[in-house]
Amino acid sequence: MVLWVLLGGMGLFLLLNVPVGISIALAVMLYIYFLGSVPMKFLAQNLFTACDSFPLMAIPFFILAGSLMKEGGLSKRLVALAEALIGYVPGGFAFVTILSCMFFGAVSGSSPATVAAIGSIMIPAMVERGYSKEFATALAAASGGLGVIIPPSIPMVVYGVATGASIGKMFLGGFGPGVVFGGALMVLSYFVAKKAGYVGSGEKFSIKKVLIAFKDAIWALMIPLVILGGIYSGVFTPTEASVVAVFYGFFVGKFVYKELSWRDTIEALKDTAVMVGTILIILGAGTAFAKVLTIEGIPDKIVAMFQALTQNKLVLLLLINILLLIVGCVMETLSAILILGPILYKVVEGYGVDLIHFGIIMVVNLAIGFITPPVGVNLFVACGLTGMSFDVLSKAIFPFVIALIFALFVITYVPSITMFIPKLLGY
Repeated sequence: MVLWVLLGGMGLFLLLNVPVGISIALAVMLYIYFLGSVPMKFLAQNLFTACDSFPLMAIPFFILAGSLMKEGGLSKRLVALAEALIGYVPGGFAFVTILSCMFFGAVSGSSPATVAAIGSIMIPAMVERGYSKEFATALAAASGGLGVIIPPSIPMVVYGVATGASIGKMFLGGFGPGVVFGGALMVLSYFVAKKAGYVGSGEKFSIKKVLIAFKDAIWALMIPLVILGGIYSGVFTPTEASVVAVFYGFFVGKFVYKELSWRDTIEALKDTAVMVGTILIILGAGTAFAKVLTIEGIPDKIVAMFQALTQNKLVLLLLINILLLIVGCVMETLSAILILGPILYKVVEGYGVDLIHFGIIMVVNLAIGFITPPVGVNLFVACGLTGMSFDVLSKAIFPFVIALIFALFVITYVPSITMFIPKLLGY
């Protein structure tokens, strides 16, 4: 009955086009009204207490940092460097898009922001050089998923808060899967480019050009080193690192590259405020939703259900991946992590799956959810950049979804991809 009220209510409100965070909150209110296990103030309390968290303060600052870096000219310099490195090979501009998303993902932590920052530059450039608009747009949307896998990552922060996992370890664990994720996109892009006859820039590889682009992009490339180096040297926490990223991005955009105007800064603050307001509603409502499930003993029932289905860890991970891929199609990423993260970790814990490895599995699954209809946020962002219809882009994105699902299963069943760097550095 509890699941029917909560999931049914949330599904109904989503079908009515009610925003995700409000839909979750209304579902909790229906539960309180009809079943009465907790007082109505329970929801209000959780909307406040869920956001009263020091680690969560990293989210608005990473979002703001990404906006400032985009407006301050950092993203276009990263693109120029990627073009100098691999733009000359057949299909090179597809590789440039993927590599640029890797670079920008290392400073933004957001998938939609990565699509907007890199797609606005690379989609027109690819189309101008003969790539189909459908392929260019789909590639930018798919590559944007790297924004939440390459650290820092907003979903990793939320997973750490929801499960108690070390956010620093999660960041370290994201590098290997990020390379696999990007590699899968590059392999697919290579075969598509060969078949379609997409060419590179037409220029020969030049060390001089690479060095010039590197020199121009050095301030942008320093950001991941400052953020991650500061975290792992113990100089500051991930939350404090997000504040450093804001000041660094503002300083470089305003005083080094001199492309960040005060008007751009105000717009970045406005956009961040709107996005953070949306996220905090989702976080508060999602936390209340998860607590209701815990109060009603739903996690224990789900654990028992999975244990009854199989005792094989490999089969269990397969079932969970299928579940998360479906969830990613219909549920917003942060709410999915808040609700399902603590529940599913209890399931896999008894099978010896590492908390960090499972967190990366969740994040990669939900990164694919950014490009799967009907909720795929990256698809909407890419459509907004090009004016392409959602239906056309949904068809064009299908080969990328298949390639990324293959990468997901490699990451799932080869845990050393995730755990190698954390173990190497003694975490």
